[in-house]
Amino acid sequence: MDWIALWLSLKLAFWTTICLYLLGIPLAYWLSFGKKRQWKILVDSMVSLPLVLPPTVLGFYLLILFGNSGIGTVYSRLFGKSLVFSFEGLLIASIIYSLPFMVQNLAGAFSLVDSKLIEASLCCGESPWNTFFKVIFPLSLQGFLRGTVLSFTHTLGEFGIVLMVGGDIPGKTRTISIALYDQVEGLNYQEANTTALVLLLFSFFVLFLVYSTSNSQWKRKNIFV
Repeated sequence: MDWIALWLSLKLAFWTTICLYLLGIPLAYWLSFGKKRQWKILVDSMVSLPLVLPPTVLGFYLLILFGNSGIGTVYSRLFGKSLVFSFEGLLIASIIYSLPFMVQNLAGAFSLVDSKLIEASLCCGESPWNTFFKVIFPLSLQGFLRGTVLSFTHTLGEFGIVLMVGGDIPGKTRTISIALYDQVEGLNYQEANTTALVLLLFSFFVLFLVYSTSNSQWKRKNIFV
């Protein structure tokens, strides 16, 4: 078991999820309550693109973008190091690739909030910020849970984009999924089996937790029907 790769993957998934909160919440709010429908369709399509695009295709374009001909040049001038084959490059790529998992779950949860409750809160003098934290957020917890869990686990198991943008540098960009690939390529099936089993059990536990919570909320709703 490559514990360094596992720690790097957990670190990448954690920071990706935090950044997705900062980016995904306002984006999902705008998609749910925004007025300009034609722009919403365009933005929603762009956000959802990683769901249907092969990871290697997205990874290739990010590799070009992060290189010397794109924003990588600006990054190199500012920080004195390359964005490609770095943890920061992996982080940006993971944010882009996992964005639909956060935004779609949040937007779906926001759209289910009764608009009369939001209007009542605003009419009572509450600011939009207070309305969000007192009305929308408590009623959208299921969406936050799903978005968090799916974004975290998806980043943890990502392979194609990570390999394209970050390469396979031990202790720097080698994540657990790449470590598993290296173990199989080196015919070290026993260690590969341990790594795969850990990822399998973790993914199953996370999905079980999400569906258990969903089922509990569904039952509570039906009690009051």
